[in-house]
Amino acid sequence: MDAEVEELLVRAFIVPAKRAQYVSRLGLPKARQKFINSHFFHMHDLDARFAERIAPRDQNATAIYAMLRKRGAPETCYVMSGSSDLDGEVADLREALVRVVDEGHDGTFVSCIPGRLAYFDGEERGERYILARCDN
Repeated sequence: MDAEVEELLVRAFIVPAKRAQYVSRLGLPKARQKFINSHFFHMHDLDARFAERIAPRDQNATAIYAMLRKRGAPETCYVMSGSSDLDGEVADLREALVRVVDEGHDGTFVSCIPGRLAYFDGEERGERYILARCDN
């Protein structure tokens, strides 16, 4: 796990009232997966100011990859997920998106530029967001 990248992601894209809770829970190895499973699949804590819902026609790995690259995403990313086979992985962005979007690994954040650019895939239909900040 990369605690620094995860903290930057939380501080940038989770509502202010919940940030401390996320940071502390994600830092506890024994409680981490339980917390992710209970909060990431039914995400209610994204800061709407920085979350752009992806149009239904663009909710595929190819389109999302293009959107992220256009905004400056590098070829590699960090994945924080309810899927233990993805959680904590540094991966190729395109491959990570195929696994998350096209193969259905819901409850996943893909951090492209820590604290500035990410992707979130939730469990609810259409719950796919580009997360972007330029103020930090």
